[in-house]
Amino acid sequence: MFRSLFVAVCRGTRPVLAASLLLLAWAVDAAAEERVADKSLAVAALAKSAAAPGPGLFGTQEIRSANMKAFKKWRSVLQRYRGERHLEKKPCTDRVCPLRHWRDFLTSLRSRDARYQINAVNRYMNAVRYISDRRNNGATDYWSTPREFLGRGGDCEDYAIAKYLSLRALGFDPNAMRIVVLQDMSRNLAHAVLVLHQQGERLVLDNQLKKVVAARKIRHYRPYYSINESYWWRHKKPSGRPGSKPAGPAVVAQRNAG
Repeated sequence: MFRSLFVAVCRGTRPVLAASLLLLAWAVDAAAEERVADKSLAVAALAKSAAAPGPGLFGTQEIRSANMKAFKKWRSVLQRYRGERHLEKKPCTDRVCPLRHWRDFLTSLRSRDARYQINAVNRYMNAVRYISDRRNNGATDYWSTPREFLGRGGDCEDYAIAKYLSLRALGFDPNAMRIVVLQDMSRNLAHAVLVLHQQGERLVLDNQLKKVVAARKIRHYRPYYSINESYWWRHKKPSGRPGSKPAGPAVVAQRNAG
């Protein structure tokens, strides 16, 4: 039943419900593992987690972990992407033409400066058609590779994934990027974006915004989770901050799963 819950992302889900459901598709496997793990494994996992120093993304407190077992869709999309890379050099057909166009686009950016590349990738991907997972794949939650996304469109996490892999292909450090799943408080929508740390600034690449925006200028996003190839982070409001909630999505996930 939990595989259907990521449908809240990019949809018009009410904020309270979205906060309860957001990313349970990611977290439920971790909750199940915790129930069967012994105490020594739990202590070891806790020791690998660390609160990020200084203010976190969008003013949150960040708790980092290297345990990626729960993120099956993320690991799957990276694995499928690696398996599809050879198609970028194949003769152009109806199916793989978007890959060739994408590869040619990235090649055209090689000599440009970093900020130009960031803006160009954001514009290029934002021009792709938005379409829900249910309409596109007949599923409530599907994470697309660039081949799938460029060929038939996708939803918010697909834009973020394609931008992440585009910048990675251009030589940007994967550890300087994160896919962030959050709540858009101004629209009462769950959402996902790419955040890039560049020259001391956190930049937001968002399919809802035409331009790349500094994260410090955005006040209406409340992140829940973020992830790259090395770590994932849970985001919480700083303790004692007015309006902070007593239980985040991970706690709700454990309660529901139990």
